[in-house]
Amino acid sequence: MELLRFATAGSVDDGKSTLIGRLLYDSKQIFEDQFDSVARTSAERGDEYVDLALLTDGLRAEREQGITIDVAYRYFATPKRKFIIADTPGHIQHTRNMVTGSSTADLVLVLVDARSGITEQTRRHASIAALLRIPHLVVCINKMDLVGFDQRRYIEIREEFSEFSANLGMKEITYIPISALEGDNVVASSRVMDWYDGPSLLEHLEEVEIVSDHNLEDPRFPVQRVVRPHSNDLHDYRGYAGQIAGGFMKVGDEVLVLPSRQTTRIQALETMDGPLLQAFPPMSVVMRVEDDLDISRGDLICTPENQPLVSQELAAVVCWMADAPLRAGRRVALKHTTRWVRAVVQEVQFKRDVNTLLRDAEASELALNDIGGITLKTTEPLFFDPYQRNRTTGSFILVDENSNVTVAAGMLTGVVPQ
Repeated sequence: MELLRFATAGSVDDGKSTLIGRLLYDSKQIFEDQFDSVARTSAERGDEYVDLALLTDGLRAEREQGITIDVAYRYFATPKRKFIIADTPGHIQHTRNMVTGSSTADLVLVLVDARSGITEQTRRHASIAALLRIPHLVVCINKMDLVGFDQRRYIEIREEFSEFSANLGMKEITYIPISALEGDNVVASSRVMDWYDGPSLLEHLEEVEIVSDHNLEDPRFPVQRVVRPHSNDLHDYRGYAGQIAGGFMKVGDEVLVLPSRQTTRIQALETMDGPLLQAFPPMSVVMRVEDDLDISRGDLICTPENQPLVSQELAAVVCWMADAPLRAGRRVALKHTTRWVRAVVQEVQFKRDVNTLLRDAEASELALNDIGGITLKTTEPLFFDPYQRNRTTGSFILVDENSNVTVAAGMLTGVVPQ
């Protein structure tokens, strides 16, 4: 069954957690004891209704403050599709959590309070979704019950957001008027908003096309693990486990192994369910090749006629996530696909205003939650595609070598000109 990953975003109190709670509850994904626990907590807090946001606001600090601080992940499935939800924070100081929660998403839900309309944080989150090249954006205009389910208010917000997003370069934007508190247009279509003839949110999530969002042109297979079973029957078995990151890979295809640049042919593609004749993103497989080559974790398998960029001088856009600012000369560990290298930041090229997407070329450092362009030099070459072409082989993280804390999420844009 196909898996859809989506994230929620928007300003504080726009109703993100309530929407997810309603989505889970109305689609029958909540156990009775879970609902009873939420009902008791709501009553103890003096709420006049069952606060479904508590189904996702799991941290004690979040329940006490009534806000989402961390990224809360939830899983559910319908007969048509499986889902992973990332409920991301709305506060500006937790923008980095929104970046990490959305980095692997196929779709982002941006909630807008029908009373207040488009806010600075709405623009910020939409801009970040555009920078992350998330192909599908759903603008959920929430709390329609508090504006009398007014069609004119829905149209005003839709037109304002359309004007703002014209330069974002989003592949697809869908607008849905909802009431997360009452359940209108969340799972079932609303009876009181009969002027809206589009799908409910769940219907859209079940039907949105995501297969074509993957790069199906450039065969890429980062090796995650070498499989050598300890069995007398399989003493000659050697397989390479990983996830297809791009293109189609077929049994019999000639492939090139980087960095050794040795060539061989695919002998077999295997999964838990049995052998395959071909594999494509985002399938996880074990690949066997015809020749006995030295292939290890961190290597990349591609085709001789379609190779990635190879360089130690990298240009990238990063979201900085550490309290201490990022400046030129910072040394870090860099993880790209399954490969680890050491790197040094050579230059901070610009800082981007996430509200307008304009660049500040005078910036010399990136503070917490800033997004900007940098150049890096690595100790070993990376094999990559620009992020715009392949989100898997074009993304990376930076890790502080002393604390082992992730300090940045990044998108590779190309090779630094010499």
